[in-house]
Order: sequence, then C-alpha cells, then structure tokens
Amino acid sequence: MTKPEKKPVYISSSPHVHSGETTDKVMRAVIYSLLPASALSIYFFGLPALVLLLLCTVGCVAFEALCQKVMAKPLSIADGSAALTGLLLALNLPPACPWWMALLGSAVAIIVAKQVYGGLGHNPFNPALVARVVLLISFPVQMTTWSAPAPFGSAPDAITMATPLGEWKTAVMLTGKLPESLQAGLGHYFIGNMAGSLGEISALALLLGAAYLFWKKILTWHVPMTYLGTVVILSGLFWLIDPTRYPSPLFHLLTGGLMLGAFYMATDMVTSPVAPRGMLVFGVGCGVLTVLIRLFGGYPEGVSFAILLMNAATPLIDRFSRPKKFGAVQAGGAG
Repeated sequence: MTKPEKKPVYISSSPHVHSGETTDKVMRAVIYSLLPASALSIYFFGLPALVLLLLCTVGCVAFEALCQKVMAKPLSIADGSAALTGLLLALNLPPACPWWMALLGSAVAIIVAKQVYGGLGHNPFNPALVARVVLLISFPVQMTTWSAPAPFGSAPDAITMATPLGEWKTAVMLTGKLPESLQAGLGHYFIGNMAGSLGEISALALLLGAAYLFWKKILTWHVPMTYLGTVVILSGLFWLIDPTRYPSPLFHLLTGGLMLGAFYMATDMVTSPVAPRGMLVFGVGCGVLTVLIRLFGGYPEGVSFAILLMNAATPLIDRFSRPKKFGAVQAGGAG
C-alpha cells in the first residue's frame, strides 16, 4: 500500500483571501468614472480641452515608458496608472494652457513626483497635484488665465473671465463685500457653466463618477466625506459670522477643485493613510487647510496645497493611527 502524497504547507501572513482587485482594474475604473467630467469639459471648452486631455494622457504614458526603459525596469504602462495621472493632470489645468506646459507638467508628474521615488506605490505626494503646483508657481499667468465656457451650439467665445472663487476674492479685497451675483449662480456651478480648470467646472459630473466608484467599492466614505464635511462646517461658521463677506458652504462645495480633490486626489491609495481612523484625520486636515487658504491665503483656491501638505503628514498619521495587532496586549496589561 502506497503512502498518500504529502502536499506542501505554505505559511504566510494575512491576508489569505484575494479580493480579486488588481491595479489595472482599479485604475481603469477610476478612468471610467472621470469620463463624464472629461466629456463635459470638451462640451464647454471644445477642441482645446480635448487636446489637453490627449496631450497629458499620452505624455504621462510616454514619460513613464521612457523612465522605465532608461532604468531597465519592467514596462508597466499597461496598468493604467500613468494614463490616470495624465487625465487628472489635464483636469487640473485651465483650458487655455499651452501645449508645452501640458507636456512639461506630464514630465514633472511622472519623472519628478513618481519615478524618482521608485514608481507606483512609493511616491509620497500625488503626482498630478505636484505637477499642477509646480506649473502654478512657475507660470502663474498662464495657470490663472481662464476661458469663458462656450457650449456646443453657441458662438465660440475667446474672452477670458474670472473663476467664481477668483471673483469673490477680488471683490472682497476691493470692496470688502461678497458679490451678490455669485450666490445667484449656484445652479450654473452645479452643472458646470463657469470658468475654471477642466475638472472643476461641474460638480454634477464628478458626483456621478464618485457614485460609480462607491458602487464598485473602490472608494470608502472616510476621506471624501470628512473632507467635504469639514469644509461645510468651517466655512459655514464664517458665513454665519459675516454673510456679507464670506460665501455660503454650498458655494465652497460647488466651485473650485474641491469635488475633484475630495473624490479623486485626496483618496489616492498611495499618498493617503491606510487605517480608517487615519483617513478621518487626513480628511479633516484637508478640509481645515482648504478653508483657511481660501479665506485668508494669497490664492483663491487651496485644495492642491491642502492635499499635498496632508500627503506630507501621512506617514505620521499612519504611525499614530495604526490598529493594534491581533492578540496584542497593551503595556501593563495581563498576558
């Protein structure tokens, strides 16, 4: 009688069950969720928006392939991370952004903010936001020149106009009062008929994309809800104190890059905390910094700076929000 064949026993740490999610699946889902916002930006700004979206996406993929070729690393552009970075970068740029700035931003995002640190999973800061801030500081005129929206079917409009946040900031500096027209335009802000970056002009399109990510269980509520909730509470306090100077919380929610930042940039799996408790701290920090920069800073928008500052604090947040190991006993306890 032959003995039964012994099968090897593998001992490893958890998790032992794979969820089925892979990097390329997650990246593709996020790209799909950004299609409504991308389509609406093309609707309102036409060919320049389409050119920017293509330039940044192709540019980021090309720079990623070039870096991996030079460093003799396996080519990983098929995972979609570089394409997603390019798409997010384009959505953070004004429609009139020159083509060379789009390519320069793509190089900064991939080479400086990602590959220098070792590639996907090692970058401490969100690459698209790093590129946006570098371009904003280096070329402030081009990065703050906003085109007036001209929906398909209407006459093309080459004039420029201020964003709602910029208009509010300028009016308060000059007159000390909030323009009444801003509060009356909330409906336009929700749909997207306003000046701004490609991905800032429609809260509706971004909410549709976020709903898809929640349905796919790629997003959790911790970061975006605490981020948005903190902005509502803090801006609401200032609004109640002086509604003639400070806009309502709804104005803050619907304008600028808050929706894009809360659902797509602050939730970056690499640069945000891992534990739920740390995510809550991260979201609150982003919200506080965004409101403070918007109300008292030199720039009318504070989302990019707020998220990058909290990215820098992520390792510290992770350290103090790390859950206890299973079976661990606190110091002084029985065991």
